[in-house]
Amino acid sequence: MTLLHDLTGAPPGMTGRALLLRLSAIGAVLAGTAGTFAYAGGWLSPGLLTPARIIDRFEQVNGPHPGFRRNHAKGMCVAGRFTGSGAGARLSKAGVFAAGRVTPVEGRVALAGGQPYAADAAATVRSLALRFRLPDGEEWRTGMNNIPVFPVRTPEAFYAQLLAARPDPATGKPDPERLKAFFADHPESAKAAALIKARTVTAGFADSTYWSLNAFRFVAADGGTRPVRWALVPDPVPAVDAAPGDRNALFDAFAAQLAQNPRHWHLIVTLGQAGDPTADATLPWPADRATVDVGTLTLTAATPEAASTCRDINFDPLVLPDGIAPSDDPLLSARSAAYAQSVTRRAGETKTPSAVTGAAIHGAAL
Repeated sequence: MTLLHDLTGAPPGMTGRALLLRLSAIGAVLAGTAGTFAYAGGWLSPGLLTPARIIDRFEQVNGPHPGFRRNHAKGMCVAGRFTGSGAGARLSKAGVFAAGRVTPVEGRVALAGGQPYAADAAATVRSLALRFRLPDGEEWRTGMNNIPVFPVRTPEAFYAQLLAARPDPATGKPDPERLKAFFADHPESAKAAALIKARTVTAGFADSTYWSLNAFRFVAADGGTRPVRWALVPDPVPAVDAAPGDRNALFDAFAAQLAQNPRHWHLIVTLGQAGDPTADATLPWPADRATVDVGTLTLTAATPEAASTCRDINFDPLVLPDGIAPSDDPLLSARSAAYAQSVTRRAGETKTPSAVTGAAIHGAAL
């Protein structure tokens, strides 16, 4: 009985029936945990979508590029700080929002897609991923894009979209019939694509607004919660002309801007109301929702990707501090699992220098 008590937490003298029920409950928990790992590895149902299959699809579409991220492959590291305004403290108990709190930040700007040496194009989706280093070892990681909504609602739709949008080697563009079939099967994606196409495409990274896309929950000190989305909105910046024929024009321009002066964004949190969709990132929230400026992101430096910078950081959107929690959006867990799969694969691969090299960054800074 002593051994069983140690394993189950059963008090001495527990009846055989009660002990059996306790053991059954523990067995169910263990079985559920094992099932989670089995699903993640694709062991139970080969027909189900798994993180490994998602990364396989990226590799199928983009070809092999060992050592690089499977999406947003072309990137550059950035660093700076976040200063809380204090306005977010009533909404979330996360220390990053305290008035005057300065939190070190490191991150990465990148272009969507799995081609690490592709020439920069203005229409390519831009991303900004950040890691906030809070006190006591806490971290907040977030990956944002310069599009107002996400093009798909579910991991399965994302998997299908990757193949539908695969460029034809002969034309360099997706097969229009294949895209048409995808949108017919996913009308929510057709509506999202229209919103994305209608957005204003700015000159570069420095004047882009970056949206969280997924919904999250802020948890206040009194335990109250509310759904939120956020966006980093830039202060106005002077334009930087790209050098003719520069294949890294967007990155070089941003490095030059940071070399001249720090660049600033306001973290604007949108407060959701009852009925606002939290599990569908293709749907915008109503434009009249209240917003709060919770602080300022200041980026001060750009550096090439290396082991000592952002190259190996996993910008997992579920690494959250106390005071920020995930919503019911299924894309969050899918992103987290796929990112982990990508990190695992490239960890053992030979690292090839990025197209955005140290020479390019330092030259732009002159």
